Amino acid sequence: MTMTTPALLFPAISLLLLAYTNRFLVLAQLIRQLNNREGDQVRDLAKRQIVNLRQRIVLIRSMQRWGVISFLLCTLSMFALFLSWELAGQIFFGASLVSLLLSLVMSLFEIQISCNAINIELESLENR
Repeated sequence: MTMTTPALLFPAISLLLLAYTNRFLVLAQLIRQLNNREGDQVRDLAKRQIVNLRQRIVLIRSMQRWGVISFLLCTLSMFALFLSWELAGQIFFGASLVSLLLSLVMSLFEIQISCNAINIELESLENR
């Protein structure tokens, strides 16, 4: 394994972290809008959305955490390979891939919760 193998993950992990950050920013904006819209009186629909939003915040934070750990392990892999520590480089690279996999699985769950949030909004439209 050469240093270029883990280096191939750098752009992918960077773009993934950027996408996660964008999801977080959109979520924060939705929470602010919900807060302004609801004011002091919170409807049942909004309470359901709040539970949903809390779950998504936890998942996005975990997605980001595992993405950053993957990035760090990938960097350690390159550094170990630079020092000709082949086995350590391979172990760090494998751990980086596992961390990236965890991040992506959490992303899948977050997408599912996001779809549930849209269904709650559609339910609100149907009830009007």
